Amino acid sequence: MNVFKFGGASIENVERAKSTAAIIQENGTQPLLVVISAKGKTTNALEEIAKAYFAKQTEKALELFEQLKQDHNDYAKALLENKSDALLENLQSLYLEIEWILNDVPVRGYDYYYDQIVSIGELLSTLIIAAYLNKNETIASWIDIRDILKTDDTYRDAHIDWNTTLQLVESQIIPLFAHSNIVITQGFIGSTDENNSITLGREGSDYTAAVLANMCNAESVTIWKDVPSLLNGDPKIFPNTVPIEEITYHEVIEMAFYGAQVIHPKTIKPLQNKNIPLYVKCFLDKKLKGTCIHNTDKKINYPPILVLKTKQTLLQVTTKDYSFITEDNLSRIYKMFHDCKIKINLIQNAAISFVACIDSHTAHLDELLALLNEQYEVKRNENLFLFTVRHYRQDILKEELKNRTVLLTQKTRQTIQMVVK
Repeated sequence: MNVFKFGGASIENVERAKSTAAIIQENGTQPLLVVISAKGKTTNALEEIAKAYFAKQTEKALELFEQLKQDHNDYAKALLENKSDALLENLQSLYLEIEWILNDVPVRGYDYYYDQIVSIGELLSTLIIAAYLNKNETIASWIDIRDILKTDDTYRDAHIDWNTTLQLVESQIIPLFAHSNIVITQGFIGSTDENNSITLGREGSDYTAAVLANMCNAESVTIWKDVPSLLNGDPKIFPNTVPIEEITYHEVIEMAFYGAQVIHPKTIKPLQNKNIPLYVKCFLDKKLKGTCIHNTDKKINYPPILVLKTKQTLLQVTTKDYSFITEDNLSRIYKMFHDCKIKINLIQNAAISFVACIDSHTAHLDELLALLNEQYEVKRNENLFLFTVRHYRQDILKEELKNRTVLLTQKTRQTIQMVVK
């Protein structure tokens, strides 16, 4: 069995949806588990609905949701032409889940409602694609991953209950392949033991595909994207990028950790644990070779790998009484970051100060600052960038930094990181 994962860009319009379906059909002669994200910008639209609802702007939330419903209904009708009645009924049952929420008053935290609302995007897209495949005489089973992938109740960043999920995969997903070679399901979402919808964090669809591949002992995973392969940098930022045809799990984990957006940071571990190769291929041109990510003993000569994280904030935390930043202070500060669910992208500490680079748009930043200010003096620089280069060369650094001011640098033999403005 193989696992394919398609992102929202691959189905954002009818033409692309048909091309994606063709890729599935061509590879569906053998068992194929397909994980699909919400189409296009659906997740962003659902986020706006969640914000409006939690702000008690009920009319705005319902209006935005009506637009989203119409968009998906029009998409389904165009894709299935005159055979969409049954599909529209199934979509309507999903719409009702959200409308019940939007017509009620929020009594729980924002993260809970975010997950209940945003999770519908993947369910809508997969229902539509599965219906299109079946209309074209390709038998495809559809399954709600919320019935399979069980987690704790850490909303917006759930942790998977591996034992329960594995049992459900074996009892509910594997048997589906006795009836059809193709099974369609969702990425990014799951459910708690109380059957509340939950998400695995943004870009969590890659992780879903890896988890299912691990549990199904898949031969491989292929992530279909709108780029020809993994590149050594984002071509929208770095004009002279080059393709990477082969790369190790370890190197991809490093790239993901430093902020490269091609592969989700949690994706690699379930694959590496069972030595399942991961391929990155282009749905716009399936003939391209793409990238193979796997274990290998041979030496690979990598180009400099460039990662630029935008919208960064540099926090300087200083003891008020000029006492040293020792283990006690570090433990206390780390706990504050942990409790506020804020990831640190780079850290450095001196005698009486601790410096951390974090994402500026972090949801709980104000909460963190309030906690820090109770015991420490806090200064911050905003509108910064975090520039990371793996396998760096001086000529690359000189070229990329010629119009930048470096505020902080950390360097090892293979990696250099700089906070710049």
